[in-house]
Order: sequence, then C-alpha cells, then structure tokens
Amino acid sequence: MITFIQIALSVLLLFGCFFILVGALGLVKLSTFFKRLHAPTKASTLGVGCVLACSVCYHIFLGQDPQPRELLITVFLFITAPISAHMMAKAALSLLMETRPSLPGNERAKEEQLPPPEPAREEDTPQNL
Repeated sequence: MITFIQIALSVLLLFGCFFILVGALGLVKLSTFFKRLHAPTKASTLGVGCVLACSVCYHIFLGQDPQPRELLITVFLFITAPISAHMMAKAALSLLMETRPSLPGNERAKEEQLPPPEPAREEDTPQNL
C-alpha cells in the first residue's frame, strides 16, 4: 500500500510539473495577447494546484497535519488567478489589443497596413537634468 501511495504522489507531481511547463511554453510561444493570457492562467493554475495537492497528501501520508501555508497558497492561487486574468482581458479589450500587432517586427502588421505608432512629442518627454 505504501508503494501505491508513493507512485500516486509521484504521478500527481509529474502531472503538475507537466502543466506548469505547458503554461510556460504557451506564454512564450503563443502569438496573441489573449492566447498568452490563457496559457499561464489555466495550465499553470492546474499545475501548481497538483503540486500543492501532492504536498498536502505527502504530509498526510507521513501522519502530520497539512501545513497551513500550503492550504493558504492553494486558496490564494485559485482566487487570484481568474480575477487577474479577467482584469487583464478587460484592459486589453478596452485598449483594442486585437487590432495592434502581436509582436514587434511581426509581418502580419505590415500585411494589415496598421498605422505606425505616433512619435513622442517634445512636450511629453521629460527634460534631461
């Protein structure tokens, strides 16, 4: 029975690490802001949740009480990740992010003939001291 619990905890830890890796790769490789927002908030939340669940189960397996910091991290993560993703998505929608180029030097911006950014005016730039 002990070997089964160890294998189950190892599999849960590997699933968590896999989802964290997928979230990180999605943040780097995906093209648009909304796709980049989706990858870390969904996959990494699931990954960190699996790692924390594995840690809690490990402490229970040892006969110790679950650590309060693990439970607080889990609660904090599952409350703040969707809220922060929602706030960033609302801000991006208000700035019309889908009409802007997704990456600097992106060829799609040239194909869509988006206007170039306005140059900074002298009144807006601070004077060198």
